[in-house]
Amino acid sequence: MSDPVWLKRSGERLTLTLHIQPGAKKTEVAGEHGDALKIRLAAPPVDGKANAALLEFIADRLGVAKNAVTLKSGQTSRRKVVEVSGTSEGVAAKLFG
Repeated sequence: MSDPVWLKRSGERLTLTLHIQPGAKKTEVAGEHGDALKIRLAAPPVDGKANAALLEFIADRLGVAKNAVTLKSGQTSRRKVVEVSGTSEGVAAKLFG
């Protein structure tokens, strides 16, 4: 089975292209949004709170340490690119979990 368009693999690293909706009622994966994975975040887009909540959410869902998840681009944008290291198979299933 091939990876979704929003997921790129490079050895032990994954790159996720995300579309973020901050200030939602709850934090959840909302499905695909074009070529990105849409994630709703309960955290407000203030003082980096949404970015921190996003990285923590992804680390928790994938079962990796928080320091294994880094925001590569999109610090102030709804479209973000996140890199995850040390992940295993079944990433898409874990995210939609």
